[in-house]
Amino acid sequence: MKRLIGICLGLALALALPAWANDDPQGMIKATADKVLSEVTTHKSELEKDLSGLYNLVQDAVVPHADFYRMSQVAMGRFWRKADEEQRQKIANEFREMLVRTYATALLSYSGQEIEYLPLRAQPEDTDIMVPTRINMGSGGPPVPINYRVYKNNGEWKVYDIVIDGVSLVANYRSSFASEIRRGGVDGLIQQLAERNEKMRQ
Repeated sequence: MKRLIGICLGLALALALPAWANDDPQGMIKATADKVLSEVTTHKSELEKDLSGLYNLVQDAVVPHADFYRMSQVAMGRFWRKADEEQRQKIANEFREMLVRTYATALLSYSGQEIEYLPLRAQPEDTDIMVPTRINMGSGGPPVPINYRVYKNNGEWKVYDIVIDGVSLVANYRSSFASEIRRGGVDGLIQQLAERNEKMRQ
């Protein structure tokens, strides 16, 4: 199950790359996903030996098109109000690095799983929508639904959550964030995230 989730999260990051075009969001998703997954498949052995290239790929491709500030707000829930603006920025930066490092390597588990693009149910005037896809994992197992929550920010679509088989990636961190804040306050959460990222860099 962990491997399955890892593959899905890795693919989710790969699919979350583009700033969606207003007229054809799924076309942009497919074009970008095809390109990135092709890059991972072609250079898999090299990326396995040197993970920095994989991190750089995700950093350069994903980060500009995802709103980690809003992700952090969702993950913190009601505790977001307890943080000042400087603390919020620090949390968003640490959360971004943690997500990139945690799930970038899951892309290496990709082995040609089929991605299916489902009909997009949205009106032209909508500014917050769900982009549905699902991944056929093979081996006779059921497909895994992956939905991307995106919103329009200054005319550009940005990802702020990924729902995998009904489970929100961002909300999944809410209980652990809340526990850390209860123990050490908002600064305690920042320190915990920073320490975790430091270990992952080693």
